[in-house]
Amino acid sequence: MTKTRNHVTQSERTRRATLRDVAQLSGVSEISVSRVMRNAPSVSDRLRSRVLAAAGELGYTPNRLAGALKTSSTNLVAVIVPSIGNGVFPEVLDGIESVLADAGLRPVLGITQYDRAQEVQVLRDMLAWSPMGVILAGTDHEPAVTRMIDQQGIPVVEFMDIDRSPMQSAVGISNVKAAVAVADLLAKRNYKRPGYIGAWSERPDRSKARRLAFEARLVELGIPLVDREIASVRASAEVGAKTTETLLKRSPDIDAIFFANDDQALGALFYCQRTGRKVPDDIGIIGFNGIEIGSTTPTILASVVTPRFQMGVETAKLMLLAASDPSTRNVIDLGFEIRLGESI
Repeated sequence: MTKTRNHVTQSERTRRATLRDVAQLSGVSEISVSRVMRNAPSVSDRLRSRVLAAAGELGYTPNRLAGALKTSSTNLVAVIVPSIGNGVFPEVLDGIESVLADAGLRPVLGITQYDRAQEVQVLRDMLAWSPMGVILAGTDHEPAVTRMIDQQGIPVVEFMDIDRSPMQSAVGISNVKAAVAVADLLAKRNYKRPGYIGAWSERPDRSKARRLAFEARLVELGIPLVDREIASVRASAEVGAKTTETLLKRSPDIDAIFFANDDQALGALFYCQRTGRKVPDDIGIIGFNGIEIGSTTPTILASVVTPRFQMGVETAKLMLLAASDPSTRNVIDLGFEIRLGESI
C-alpha cells in the first residue's frame, strides 16, 4: 500500500487563510503584513520574521488574482526545482512540458538552490497566482510547504525520490537501492578501499540518504568506506577535480570513488588524466545520473543512469490524473540502470 503523510481531507480543510488572519496571529496591522508580503523596503527583520512565522503557521499565500478571475485556479502548474545548472533537471522539465502542453497547461518554473527556506518563499509566491497544481523536486520539505498546499486544496506531485512518503503522489527512483547496487558493484570488481565525494553540503536529503546507504552496504560487504569529501559549493567538474585531489592527498590508498553526481565524477576523470593516474587501473570512478557527456569522454564514465525525461512525463501524467480525480495517490518507481562504462 502506498504510504502518504497525514493530511486533512478536503472537507476538513478550513477556508483559505487571509491577510487579516496573518495580521491577527502576528499582532500587527494588515498594512504591515501586506508590506512584508510585497518585500517592501524599510521593513525591520523583526517584523518580517514575525509575519512570515505567522504566515507559515497558517499556510497563508497572497492571492494576486483575487477579483480578477471567476475560477479558483489558472492553467498554470508550478514546477519548483533546486537548479537548472546541469543536465539533470532540464531533462525532467522537458518531459513535464511535453505532457502539460498537450493538455493546454503551462509550467511555471521556480528555483530554490537547494535551500529549504527559499523553497517556502518560492512556493508562496507561485501559489499567489493560483496554479492548478504543484510539482516539487524531492520529498523532503519544510512543514510550511505542506500547510500551504493543504490550504490550496490542489494536486501535488513530487519527483526524483521515492524512498520517503510523498504528500500525495511521487515519481522517481530509490536512491537507497541505487547506492546498494553501487556498493555491490565495487565489491564484485574487487575494490577494497572505497571513498565517496559529494557537494552542496549534501543537500538535498536524498543525496545524504544515498551516501549513508552506500556506507552501510559497504560495512555489510566487509569493505567499509575509507574516507569522504563533501564540498559546500554546487557540484561542477572543477569542484570534482578539487575534491578528488583533496581526498586522495588525505587518503592516497583509496582505490575507487563513488560520486554524488556525474559533474564531479567527470572532473575526477580529468584530474586523473592530468596527474597520470590510470582509470580504472589505479582508481575506479563511478558517478550518478548518467548524463550524456559521460558516455562520450575518452574513458567512458561509469554511472547510475536515471530516466529523467520519462520521470518528467510520468510526473505530468500523474498531475493530470490528480486534477481529474483528487483522491489520486500513487508512487511510481521508474528504476535505474548502471552504465558500466570504462572507469570502474
